[in-house]
Amino acid sequence: MVRAVRIRRGWRQQDLADLAGVSRGTISRIERGKLDELSIGRVRAVCLALEIRAELMPRSRHAEVDRMASARHSALAEFVVNWLAGLEGWIVRPEVSFAFYADRGIVDVLAWHAKRRAILVIELKTEIIDVGELLGTLDRKRRVAARIAQDLGWRPDVVGVCLLVGESMTNRRRVQRHAATFQAALPQDGRAIRRWLREPVLDLRAMRFVSDGRPGNVRSAFSAPRRVLARATSCGNGATGSRRAHEERGTAPRG
Repeated sequence: MVRAVRIRRGWRQQDLADLAGVSRGTISRIERGKLDELSIGRVRAVCLALEIRAELMPRSRHAEVDRMASARHSALAEFVVNWLAGLEGWIVRPEVSFAFYADRGIVDVLAWHAKRRAILVIELKTEIIDVGELLGTLDRKRRVAARIAQDLGWRPDVVGVCLLVGESMTNRRRVQRHAATFQAALPQDGRAIRRWLREPVLDLRAMRFVSDGRPGNVRSAFSAPRRVLARATSCGNGATGSRRAHEERGTAPRG
């Protein structure tokens, strides 16, 4: 892919290396698939110079790990689709794919309000990891939202985007760590989303945490698992280990 795009642009390896800020040897190794000794940052820099995406997709030998992640995402999607389908005037489409030259991907949930000619692009996240990649992806989907809608026979005048994140302490900490960035990209909150869904007359850019409100659930089934705490032992520092585990849970041990 890198070599094909470089040649199509009429660039030499050195031209691409200069633009990406790497050595010509790095370009050569990438084009020959010799990536073992290269950092992800250098690979991304080269792809950015070519305006193509580099995606790292970790896979596990143990299928249950992938199934767990998929199950959490599916549960969140099911919750959102049911929520929107219950609102008057909204048509909901999950997993809508698009491909416009370099812009390609999948919209997790797409909703259409015919009376107001409004479209809502929803990005679902069970775990916040790469903030820059997340917001960049969402902005790209916002830019092509009208074209996606037209392929479905819709002609929107209003475009809204929102990020729905599985409720967890970890996700809240990561959002707080990048609070200024999220505020600039998605300045509106859950209350604004609810108002907009009732009257979608202006563009929307919002984020909301979503928790699993089913009876008996003490935490969100939409977020990634919590960290594993150290087990208490019966010898040596067992009491200390037990007390530390309670402190990390936010509870106090008895006695």
